Amino acid sequence: MVHFSKKKIENLDKIYRLNLINSCTGYKSANLLGSIDNEGNTNLAVFSSITHLGSNPAMIGFVLRPRTVPRNTYNNMFKLKYFTVNHINVHDIKDAHHTSAKYPKEISEFDQTNLEAEYLDDFIAPFVKSSKIKLACKYLNEYDIKENDTILVVASIEGIYVDDGILQDDGWLRLDIAKTVAINGLDGYAETKLIERFEYARPKK
Repeated sequence: MVHFSKKKIENLDKIYRLNLINSCTGYKSANLLGSIDNEGNTNLAVFSSITHLGSNPAMIGFVLRPRTVPRNTYNNMFKLKYFTVNHINVHDIKDAHHTSAKYPKEISEFDQTNLEAEYLDDFIAPFVKSSKIKLACKYLNEYDIKENDTILVVASIEGIYVDDGILQDDGWLRLDIAKTVAINGLDGYAETKLIERFEYARPKK
């Protein structure tokens, strides 16, 4: 077994350390976050930190890196408050990953990939048309994480769009049917397969 002490981790090559620390916590969600600014410039960016925060009210959270450089996604959602979260499926991984490239705000990632913008029910921010599961979200608050100068953004889920065949009778979504992928580290995309689903766990049952 390979052991990395704290001191050894701190002395690792930067890229090696990035890969190690970003993959050691396991698979992460793979989503495209769509936003728009006041001038109508759209932005699309891949995120692997989006997670469930609560069901009632329905909320999500995600982490943004420090604002020491321009963050188009953050600027758009902070000013207009609305954005979308779109599951990445197996057919879109190459284009989805390309959205991590740093384009100026005047250049839309929709125009640099085969991903197509879609607007639903007058929601101001663009969805990804090919995504099988889409969330309409509203920025609520943010919290500075002083230990590394990142930001935890909290948002409400204003609407959910799900393609046919994914939604089960009890409200559960079969993500494997949606071909939703997961992210391993920073740049590895993995397919998922349902192994088993269990009943709600209760003591001594």
